Amino acid sequence: MLFATAAVAGLFVAGGASAHADQTANASAQQPQQQAKATVKKTVTVQSGDTLWGLSQKYNVSLSSLRAVNDRVNTDLIYVGEKLTLPSSATVSTDQKTVASTTSQSATKQQSVAQTQQQAQPQVQQQTQAQSTTNYSQPQSSSYTGSSSSAKAWIANRESGGSYTASNGQYYGKYQLGAAMLHGDYSAANQERVADQYVAARYGSWDNAKSFWLQHGWY
Repeated sequence: MLFATAAVAGLFVAGGASAHADQTANASAQQPQQQAKATVKKTVTVQSGDTLWGLSQKYNVSLSSLRAVNDRVNTDLIYVGEKLTLPSSATVSTDQKTVASTTSQSATKQQSVAQTQQQAQPQVQQQTQAQSTTNYSQPQSSSYTGSSSSAKAWIANRESGGSYTASNGQYYGKYQLGAAMLHGDYSAANQERVADQYVAARYGSWDNAKSFWLQHGWY
């Protein structure tokens, strides 16, 4: 009887040890998978015509959360080819009509450029009349001089006919900047300042921006 009891006890101990070993092995196998899932982040590559505000609408997240995960506290400038991290709650909104695809944006902008060239003279006259009654402050002098100043004026004429109130979808003002970049301040002085910052950060100079515009029809 003593030998039989000892044998039974040994079977229980061996069975318990085996079950514990299986549970430990399963937990060890699942842990790397869980860690891998936890480290996966959603990213998006910036395309021509994208803005930080437009991406927040496209992926159904708040602009503040998109700024936070990409350290964009002080600026909304983004660059073509840049990879942005999306908040974990990001989803593609199927009924989002305010954000157009890159192809349609490019086509719309090119069409607008063609219309601007045809209507440049009437718009210049309208601008002269509007400046006498507008509440916008006069623009501050630009830090760009010489040929860069000429390139800046050239781009402004192609984009809007030189009008601070020109609007084309999400693009606004003399330099057709993304509305989100202006942060609600549509004054002439702010448009000039933001345009200079944008061109300096992306192209280095207005001359380079003009060269890019001539090749692509936008800047």
